[in-house]
Amino acid sequence: MARPNNPSGFGMQDVFRFGLGIALLLCPLQVLSAQDLAPRAYVITPLHSNAITLTWSFYDGNINYNGALPTSDATGTYSVPIFSYYHSFGFFGRSANVVASLPYAVGTFQGTVMGAGKHLYRSGLLDSVYRFSVNLKGGPAMPAQEFVKWKQRILLGASLKVVAPTGQYDPTKLINWGTNRWSFKPEFGYSERWGNWIVDGYGGVWFFTTNRDFWSRNIYFPGTRSQSQKPIGALEAHLSYDFKPGVWVSLDGNFWFGGITSVDGVENSVTKQTNSRLGATAAIRIAKHQSLKFSYSDGTYIRFGGNYQNVSVAWQYSWLGRPK
Repeated sequence: MARPNNPSGFGMQDVFRFGLGIALLLCPLQVLSAQDLAPRAYVITPLHSNAITLTWSFYDGNINYNGALPTSDATGTYSVPIFSYYHSFGFFGRSANVVASLPYAVGTFQGTVMGAGKHLYRSGLLDSVYRFSVNLKGGPAMPAQEFVKWKQRILLGASLKVVAPTGQYDPTKLINWGTNRWSFKPEFGYSERWGNWIVDGYGGVWFFTTNRDFWSRNIYFPGTRSQSQKPIGALEAHLSYDFKPGVWVSLDGNFWFGGITSVDGVENSVTKQTNSRLGATAAIRIAKHQSLKFSYSDGTYIRFGGNYQNVSVAWQYSWLGRPK
């Protein structure tokens, strides 16, 4: 890691805060993007389907610095409630949909440097997330009357996910939930059904704009600095089984790679990510318009970043009809 020019001195405590902040700045994006485990993301719905989803996710684990910093026992525990809205529509005759999500996070982080324990607390909005998806093959836009007669075979789709810099961010502080940059993920998706079984596979790449006010205008760096990150490739696969309509389970896995960060053009190769997660998801319909979804995942191999166990519970209310 490149050493900053610091006329005031940069002690071990500051090294820890600096390194922990680097990792935490990646955490919100990883939680909402590269670490996604979203089964059936390209399965279509009838025209003008709507859904409101309230999700609560809990993360608990350690932060792997890959030898970049003289720290030990770096851990984090945080929860992320998320409000999402989904709407489907026709796009040049194909089934399409949009999703908007607003997450909030509350967390504590701690670690040990040279025998001294450090503790941090943060609470605030994360960056908002938006996704547009369109079916390319196998899923025409259909009203509910036609959709109930339709049987899925092979679906091919494409999507664009955008993370907007709307989260809590203060450039004078190193630890922020927001990233102060835009992120974009174009993705191609595949889904195929065999009886009660569905296989999903997705491949995409995350691209990032530059954070041009990264940990600046404070006693350590009186000027402004920029942080950039190389693209992250993301692969995802799912195998799910329907017990009956509205009740299914899924085995989930992913792999993502890349994402080396640079500060003022100085690249830190240690921040390259080569990580993966495995998990499971279960969904159950509890009423005509309501359903619950439960998921669990854990890191199987984490080269750099947060290695967290995750438990999520989601309640969804859905209905048909144009928004009024």
